[in-house]
Amino acid sequence: MKGFGVLIMAAGKGTRMKSPIPKVLHPILDRPMLDYVLRAALSCGADETAVLVGAGGEQTAEHLKGFPSVKVLWQREQLGTGHAVRSAREWWQNLEALVVLNGDLPLLRPEGLRTLMERFQAEGPDCALLSFAARDPGAYGRVIRSEGGVRVVEFKDASEEERRIREVNAGCYAFRVKALGQVIGRIGNANAQGEYYLPDVLPLMAEDGMKVEAYPMPEEDLMGVNSQAELAEVTAVMRRRVLEGWMERGVRVMDPATAWVGPDVELAPDVVLMPNVQIWGRSRVGEGSVIGSGSILTNAVLGRSVTLVANAVIEDSELCDFAKAGPFVYIREGSRLEEHAFAGKFVELKKTVVGRGSKVPHLSYMGDATLGAGVNIGAGTITCNYDGRDKHPTKIGDGCFVGSDTMFVAPVVLADGAATAAGSVITESVPEGALGVGRARQRNIDGWARRKKQQRERESGR
Repeated sequence: MKGFGVLIMAAGKGTRMKSPIPKVLHPILDRPMLDYVLRAALSCGADETAVLVGAGGEQTAEHLKGFPSVKVLWQREQLGTGHAVRSAREWWQNLEALVVLNGDLPLLRPEGLRTLMERFQAEGPDCALLSFAARDPGAYGRVIRSEGGVRVVEFKDASEEERRIREVNAGCYAFRVKALGQVIGRIGNANAQGEYYLPDVLPLMAEDGMKVEAYPMPEEDLMGVNSQAELAEVTAVMRRRVLEGWMERGVRVMDPATAWVGPDVELAPDVVLMPNVQIWGRSRVGEGSVIGSGSILTNAVLGRSVTLVANAVIEDSELCDFAKAGPFVYIREGSRLEEHAFAGKFVELKKTVVGRGSKVPHLSYMGDATLGAGVNIGAGTITCNYDGRDKHPTKIGDGCFVGSDTMFVAPVVLADGAATAAGSVITESVPEGALGVGRARQRNIDGWARRKKQQRERESGR
């Protein structure tokens, strides 16, 4: 179809959301609601796509900078959907066909929008709208079918008999632009809200002998969002869809009721998600990896056969093939575990590389550190990387052994094959193969414990 455009309506105040955030920017999983609508619009072959903003439009316009092919249009006064489309006329008037859809329809699948356009093109009506049979029609506009054609009556203007109709308007239309242009200027606002409703073009089209059709679709695909409760309901549907998609491709989800996977995540076949797992952002998980219960991944990259034992938090970091982490590990800000490396319980890594086969087993903090291959870090080891103003690096070479409770006061280097004694404070670099010892010599005071006990007994007897 030549000259086919999509106009997404995102100008409403969304007052029922009870939030200063524009309705279309409320998140579903970890992406704004609007992004799902844009994804459907941009994948259906439109020549042009625009988003009409109004209330909170500055925030929405800022977000849309991430979609450079999408034009931002403004409705400065919110006087209804008909007024909104009319205010965008300069943009759509030279198109051949126009799809108008609400920005709060995140469950509309791209294939659903493509089906609308294919039927619209093949059957040739002047207007086609999407409808569904609602379990609870609520405040939706009712679709009225008669010998005179199809029209929509808003709930507040509907009669009792019309309110009993279950087929409702989903807020998605396809128009022949020439036909729309003939009637859009004639709609009035003599209704309960005093607004200009877009559905009011339908009877005007019928009066002019134009053809209007309503194409039913599944209710789930056309669920709108007008409240926090509806947002939660739609989010649950999207979460289920995402998980079902991955399970169809060979991912094993042990408890779909508790797993959360974002829309931009990539999972390979034979990945196992244990209960209560969350994976967000642009995380990628390689074949055969196991994500343990309670783990949360955000923009994490995991190679093949990586194991997260349980309660691992991985942010903006990479675990290479056969690496292992957890339980209760926090790996963040550009860290990397090389192949067969291990970060264990109550370990935190920040901007740290753990070399091939190296281990940070427990109770340690490694910040701004580079560990070579085959390194063993004893329990309680800390890199003191911050001097109150700047961060400093610690470098630990291949084959090093770090004794428990070592503190590296960065910047410092532990050369290949070197070691540190337990309890040491390392303030200077340790040469290759040497032992770094930085602790006070032990001194035993004879009788001290006995005298202390006798003193406490005397004091308690007073």
